[in-house]
Amino acid sequence: MWRLKGEQPRLAPSSARLLAALLCVMVVVFVPVVSSSPVIGDTEEIVETYNKYYNYVELSQILQSLAQKYQHIANLSSIGTSVQGRELWVMRITREPRADVPGKPKFKYVGNMHGDETVSRQVLVYLIEHLLASYGEDPRVTELVNNTDISIMPSMNPDGFERSVEGDCSGYAGGRNNAKDIDLNRSFPDQFSEVSVNKEDAPELTAVMQWIVENKFVLSGNLHGGTVVASYPFDDSALHAESIYSQSPDDSLFRYLARVYAENNPIMRTGKPKCPGELGEKFEGGITNGAQWYDVKGGMQDYNYLNGNCLEITMELSCCKYPPAAQLQSEWDNNRESLLAYMEKIHIGVRGFVREAGSGMPLSDATIMVAGINHNVSTGHFGDYYRLLLPGTYNITAVASGCTPMMVTNVQVSEGKARELNFTLALLPAETISQTAAPSLTPSTPAGPMSNGNNSISSDVTGPAEEGSSSSTGPPRPQPLQPQEFRHHHYSDMELFMQRFSSKYPSITRLYSVGKSVDNRMLWVMEISDNPGEHEQGEPEFKYIGNMHGNEVVGRELLLNLIEYLCRNYGTDPEVTQLVNTTRIHIMPSMNPDGYEVAQEGDISGYQGRNNSNNYDLNRNFPDQFKTITDPRQPETIAVMNWVKSYPFVLSANLHGGSLVVNYPFDDDPEGISRYSRSPDDAVFQMVATAYSKENPLMHKGYPCKDINDYPEEYFKDGITNGANWYNVPGGMQDWNYINTNCFEVTIELGCVKYPQAKDLPRYWEQNHRSLLQFIHQVHRGVKGLVTDKKDGTGIPNATISVEGINHPITTNKAGDYWRLLVPGKYHLTVSAQGYTSVDTYATVPEDGVEVVDFKLTRIRSDGSRQMAKGSSAHVDSSEEEFQSFIKQLSVGGGLDQLIQDTATTSTSLRYRRYKELSEFLRGLTFNFPNITSLYRLGQSAEYRSIWALEISNNPNVPEPSEPKIRFVAGIHGNAPVGTELLLEFAAHLCINYGKNAAITRLINETRIVILPSINPDGRELAKEKECSSTVGMANANGKDLDTDFFGNASQRSAEPQPETRAVMDLIQEKGYTLSVALDGGSVLVTYPYDKPVQPVENESTLRYLATVYANNHPTMHLGDTGCPNSSQMGNIPDGVLRAAERHSHMGSMKDFSVDFGHCPEITVYTSCCLFPPADQLSALWVENRKSLLSMLVEVHKGVRGIVKDKSGKPIAGAMIVLNGGVRVFTSEGGYFHALLAPGSHNIEAVAEGYQQQRQEVIVSSYEAANSIVIEFDMDNRIFGLPRELVVAAAAAAMTALTITACIIWCVCSAKSNTQKDGFHRLRQHRDDYDDEIHLTSMGSKKSLLSHEFQDESESDEDTLYANKL
Repeated sequence: MWRLKGEQPRLAPSSARLLAALLCVMVVVFVPVVSSSPVIGDTEEIVETYNKYYNYVELSQILQSLAQKYQHIANLSSIGTSVQGRELWVMRITREPRADVPGKPKFKYVGNMHGDETVSRQVLVYLIEHLLASYGEDPRVTELVNNTDISIMPSMNPDGFERSVEGDCSGYAGGRNNAKDIDLNRSFPDQFSEVSVNKEDAPELTAVMQWIVENKFVLSGNLHGGTVVASYPFDDSALHAESIYSQSPDDSLFRYLARVYAENNPIMRTGKPKCPGELGEKFEGGITNGAQWYDVKGGMQDYNYLNGNCLEITMELSCCKYPPAAQLQSEWDNNRESLLAYMEKIHIGVRGFVREAGSGMPLSDATIMVAGINHNVSTGHFGDYYRLLLPGTYNITAVASGCTPMMVTNVQVSEGKARELNFTLALLPAETISQTAAPSLTPSTPAGPMSNGNNSISSDVTGPAEEGSSSSTGPPRPQPLQPQEFRHHHYSDMELFMQRFSSKYPSITRLYSVGKSVDNRMLWVMEISDNPGEHEQGEPEFKYIGNMHGNEVVGRELLLNLIEYLCRNYGTDPEVTQLVNTTRIHIMPSMNPDGYEVAQEGDISGYQGRNNSNNYDLNRNFPDQFKTITDPRQPETIAVMNWVKSYPFVLSANLHGGSLVVNYPFDDDPEGISRYSRSPDDAVFQMVATAYSKENPLMHKGYPCKDINDYPEEYFKDGITNGANWYNVPGGMQDWNYINTNCFEVTIELGCVKYPQAKDLPRYWEQNHRSLLQFIHQVHRGVKGLVTDKKDGTGIPNATISVEGINHPITTNKAGDYWRLLVPGKYHLTVSAQGYTSVDTYATVPEDGVEVVDFKLTRIRSDGSRQMAKGSSAHVDSSEEEFQSFIKQLSVGGGLDQLIQDTATTSTSLRYRRYKELSEFLRGLTFNFPNITSLYRLGQSAEYRSIWALEISNNPNVPEPSEPKIRFVAGIHGNAPVGTELLLEFAAHLCINYGKNAAITRLINETRIVILPSINPDGRELAKEKECSSTVGMANANGKDLDTDFFGNASQRSAEPQPETRAVMDLIQEKGYTLSVALDGGSVLVTYPYDKPVQPVENESTLRYLATVYANNHPTMHLGDTGCPNSSQMGNIPDGVLRAAERHSHMGSMKDFSVDFGHCPEITVYTSCCLFPPADQLSALWVENRKSLLSMLVEVHKGVRGIVKDKSGKPIAGAMIVLNGGVRVFTSEGGYFHALLAPGSHNIEAVAEGYQQQRQEVIVSSYEAANSIVIEFDMDNRIFGLPRELVVAAAAAAMTALTITACIIWCVCSAKSNTQKDGFHRLRQHRDDYDDEIHLTSMGSKKSLLSHEFQDESESDEDTLYANKL
């Protein structure tokens, strides 16, 4: 946008117009026209020089070339043509660029609207090139492209550009308007004035308006020239006068967005563009309200805001409209960061989906209203919406035709990524629709945001009749629907009931099993949430468990009733809708289905069916803090323990029967006597227990079982009791939850009769249903928030939140969110995390709701006092920081899940391949992917089959010692070929997605991956499919189990190694590997070294941690229940991880050899219970292990790494790095080292011959890549352990003293000799004796010296003695 005071823009001469028209005809003839998709011919790739303007033909060629080169993320199309038939090109850049997918907001940039304002045209071409070329390399660009649907139109006025003249800074040469002399930025419909333009005169206008309306863009930028400023709506006012501030409803938001662009532009942010002719013009902060600057009616930015769902600002990029091409590089440099930063703001505010409650179908064109902001947005055809908002608290309403409106109040919007807020609207009854007036689209509640602080109460949902609703004429709120089925549900009936509701309400339910009972009945759980299957950041997770004692059945039936109640009332009842929208609810109706099946209806206080099928009481089977539980852990107990550890539960209740009371921890006492056993959170437990009992009048009275003879006088004040004060229960589930997880659990006794008659069940529902709902509400008490890295904003998992005076810290979830239940009051909170500086603050918990307290922690970096060597430093450059961010994204939250979702599927069904086909498959990978693969032969098997190794990296034939090297091995036992097929599929998966998926590409570029798919091809040829336990093929052709043949010392070996063993041993002893993963079969678990018995494990914490990472990324392995028949560890493997010797101890294993002689940690993964399962199970096994395999590629980049060099900068190869005083790794060529370590603090020693030993304590994170450490050694100048300077000084002093002493002696002797000459003759008579003595002495000295000179350290004492006697 540019204005010329007192003049109208000049028109080009008519002769020039004629020539331009002729040129256009030629262009139309020779340039292919593209509408929905380009017709791309052979195009040469153009190298960007940043010093040339592109005319229309060149622009078309460049865009087509880029679209062809980057087809996986770019699609070129035309939205229409100009007056002279030139295409209005739009480059769409996003993942899946030819499809509309939900969850990605749409962004656009438009340039060159005025044909002679040309900087924008070139800058947008550069932006396209930057986004495409940086995808997969730059994490910031990759994230932006993956999560944003970007459209870039470099030129909206190509005809005008062709008429413009380079160097024309003021626009006198013409070209501003289109070929019909229409100013396109004065021709859009205007809110204050009538604007009339013939469609034939401005086809560009018509095309862009249709494009805007059809696409529901969220954010946009319109790039102009003529000054340097960011202008925001409104562009005109009703008075159309100068200097009138025309404020839009989103004025604060627009000012913020404009500042984002201006602050990142070095000229714009000064507010003083100093343009010729306007040297005194100033714009505070580099931004301006459009109308206040000057009145523009018919502008495009206002049209976007008023008619297109889209917020747009106008950026003026340069004082000169058409500057010389030599300035283009600086213009790009000035605007690159602004362009990117502005695009990223599309992800602020609130986003979500609007769905119909019954079917879960999306509601398109639903209206999203924010109270106090008179500007609404609407949903797309997926029901998705994106509402940009500044941080604050808002009331937000969703309205759709034929549905009951829904308002969510007190929605907290924080800085950073948008909050997800979903709406589910219930259909109005048919008879009501015609009677109900259409709701007003103007909010009637006070303006928002209501606060800009960090604290708010939890979001509340109200129906249409609530105060502050957007509709005052809606129908009266319907009463909640009550359950229709009151009967006892046996296992099959219960299972069908849960399946029916899961099928009927798929948008809010997920049915899953956490394991099996002793009799193989599923332990079913129904999840109820507005996003089932997903943990939403900031949303607490809650659980109910029933029927732990099989004959206590009321809880089982109440939970089935609760499932029905929540499902049927979601979307219509405000309370239910709020609970489901803001809480992830998990309901397990029966923890002991076996016991239930043998229990008897009418049982009042009996024991039949109480225990499980192994006759163990499950509520005495959990680990206890005061007493050792000796009973074997039961499968139901193990399943629940693993389940609870897998989800960030905050609050829970365990439903029992036999009394009427809420019982809270602790359940037992250190001395085993019945007395009050207070937990650190006693006040919280009393609060949540009372919340339940108050809603049950009979329970709250405290006299539960007056009619039961066993307990006629029992009394519980307010219907609650401390567990141990009632009676001692060692091994109880509620205490285990509290002590071992973040979850607070109570035990609720629902009635005095354990198994009442079915006819009494409605009464139990009536007494307890309000209590059940109120107890769920308690999960929203206390404090909650996010703990993030101050630098990159990512969540910090496993950070510890401590409350002063309460000795019970809790930890953050994977995404960095936390919830801490507290009673109302003021608290001092402290947050700490490994590798970060602790932060503390005060928080006030309100009487109702939750206080939101977020923490930003600063990473601790090594400083001069903690460096490994004098002059060393923590070397962190920008590329390393980008890679750190990349690894962190994959390590926290759903990073790996998103990676899998984004990768291409390699095959729909897997099959087994024998040796010949396996070899052909590997060769095929090298033929099809020659730039990233290399196949080589390690050796041959006993029957002369090749032992293949496939390397995958971006430079497979070039040594890169700085990159970590990971080894994947399978097929050591030929009768367990699942691992072989998984590794072949893994290799294909990596190759096919290289260059297409940014994360896979980055991992391959930064890692050297070596895959050995089959170590024992001979045994594989003998094995048979569907043989789950056969040993045929386990050994090689010589009958040797190869996993017992790896011996490093000849003294341990009874025979020569097998040829297969020798080939792999040579590979392992090459060293340089950071991690090894071996795949085997016969179970579902991971083992770590050692296999050999009675062998201490120096680095056990790291080895176990690596095994746990694999197991945790497997859907079932981490549960610890292998489910494998004939498995001695069945159902008894914590976290699915074992030390190898505990499973099967033996000597000569590959993993032990790798650790001892390859200095490389190795884990063994057992992928399936069946050694050789049917081929149709391979696809499922691949899906189960895919994420775990990828996690190893991420994990290999963690730990500690660095380079060792001397003061001159020369790398030191062979230096020894000692970890925690035990494990040793050695630097490779170039002085590089890399060692994996478990998260935590570790001691590192660096040792090199001739240099001073160095020590340092390092902190390793579970989700961050290893920082690169540079170690600079000083020469070791010590002599006899003392400083060289001291020894030299002492030696010099000693020599000086000896010299002086010798001089003194000489002087004395000389003096004596002068006085004693007369006695010299006396000596001659003894000369012969004297000469003999001297002769013997010298002979002895020579022999002694010779004996020492040739004496070897290996000589014995006898040899030495003999030499001295010579």
